[in-house]
Amino acid sequence: MDVLSFILALAPILWLVAVLLVLKWPAWRAAAGSLVIACLLAATWWGLPVDNVATAALEGFLMALWPIVVVIIAAVFTYNLCVRTGAMDTISRMITSISSDRRILALLVAWCFGGFMEGMAGFGTAVAIPAGMLAALGYAPLPAVLMCLLANGVPTPYGSIGIPTVSLADLVGLDASSLAFTQMIQLAPFFIVAPFLIVAVAGKGAEPDAGTPSLAARFRGVSLVALAAGVSFTVPALLVAAFVGPELTVVVGSICSLGVTAALARRAEKSGTLDAAYRMQLAAPKTEAVSADGAGGETALTLAAALRAWSCFILIFVLLLSTSKLVAPVNAALAPLSSTVTVYNGADPGTLSFSWVNTPGVLIFIAALIGGRIQGATLSVMAEVLVATVRQMMPTVATMLSVLGCAKVMGYAGMISDISAFCIAVAGGLYPVLAPWIGMVGTFVTGSGTSSGMLFGQVQAEAAAALGMNEVWTVALNSLGVAAGKMLSPQTLAIGLAAVRVRGKDAELLGAVLPFALGFLVIMSAIAMAGAYLMP
Repeated sequence: MDVLSFILALAPILWLVAVLLVLKWPAWRAAAGSLVIACLLAATWWGLPVDNVATAALEGFLMALWPIVVVIIAAVFTYNLCVRTGAMDTISRMITSISSDRRILALLVAWCFGGFMEGMAGFGTAVAIPAGMLAALGYAPLPAVLMCLLANGVPTPYGSIGIPTVSLADLVGLDASSLAFTQMIQLAPFFIVAPFLIVAVAGKGAEPDAGTPSLAARFRGVSLVALAAGVSFTVPALLVAAFVGPELTVVVGSICSLGVTAALARRAEKSGTLDAAYRMQLAAPKTEAVSADGAGGETALTLAAALRAWSCFILIFVLLLSTSKLVAPVNAALAPLSSTVTVYNGADPGTLSFSWVNTPGVLIFIAALIGGRIQGATLSVMAEVLVATVRQMMPTVATMLSVLGCAKVMGYAGMISDISAFCIAVAGGLYPVLAPWIGMVGTFVTGSGTSSGMLFGQVQAEAAAALGMNEVWTVALNSLGVAAGKMLSPQTLAIGLAAVRVRGKDAELLGAVLPFALGFLVIMSAIAMAGAYLMP
């Protein structure tokens, strides 16, 4: 057991921890430093030739650019375009018109709509947008962010049209659908419990003068709604993960949950059984849509307006579904429109496959352009939004390039193998207990489920091989830990606080969410051990 090699192999990760949390460097600078450290150690301590180091990093860059960066920019472009056209305001008004109960509204906005935004865009939008909506509706800022953190962590492995899971599967050579389904099996209990936690937080401060309501009081009249919100999300997500893949898993789940939750909310409102103490006085926001010619106008909540507002997302759903394996003729026809290349010039090189048409990023762009025209945006407006989006996302792009470059260099040099060997030697048969915590650390440091998978996915795969455990189950445990790490990440906390215009409350917010995350991690370790010995 080479302790020095283990410590040196961890140096790029330890650097990330130090400069992000202590020196407060931006993520892209911290990740670039990790790449430099990895390259230097690979060339010196591990003796990897310089040209091998360069081509390993280049392979990581290319993997980051296509499909990851394309998906990121396409997803955020879609959201920004919907904001520009006023479609997001219409969507917000539709959701908040369903109920006036603060607990149900929290489920609709943080859980259902937040899950949808995570599936479509990710990268902080699923915390920032719902948290801002809740604060605007009258929720206290910190509880508003806390509810969105609890809602956002669980769907993270399927964010941005499944890119964390797709990237992890490609990195370790697993089938994306098998990995997505296994992750959903592991995450299912948390998908069920998350709505209850959101209701508990939403109902805590209903009557400030009367003290903190009991748990029984907070769930009175809405426990069935919370259960339905979780189950109606989980079951469709399991089916989509198994038969379609990770791209639409939480998109479909969130849409189903939104429909079921809204229907039960309407029923509860009409029944008169909801506690009046939880009723909020809502002022429906007047929405000024920005039309193609720059003129403003209030968007009417008609069926036509609703379809226009959702057009981009409907088209994304239709295109991704119609080109998936469920529609075999289309999928097969598009399959040849791809290229396979070998970049690394050392021993045992991997191959990169580029799908030029049937890839989520391209399909999202197509849907956004068509949907944008339906919403009234001109080509010049869409070009303007695209340029602004690219500028907005450049730090994220730089981070992804550095993280994947670092991961590839560490993998080819043997640094990942040394980390894995040390963890296996220390933990032995108890390694599955540790696996979710490793995934949590990766997300806590980088703020990204994708980055966590790129940093530690190979560690999990090698541990599974060495211990004779099911590889898909063990690799999926990294994504299980991502669900806890996402709600703890300083970057996620900062995004949420910025959305509700609060400064200097990071420590207080972390203290509020920490018990939930630690509870998740304990249960995750138990699930990990149980599955490790039950899975063949």
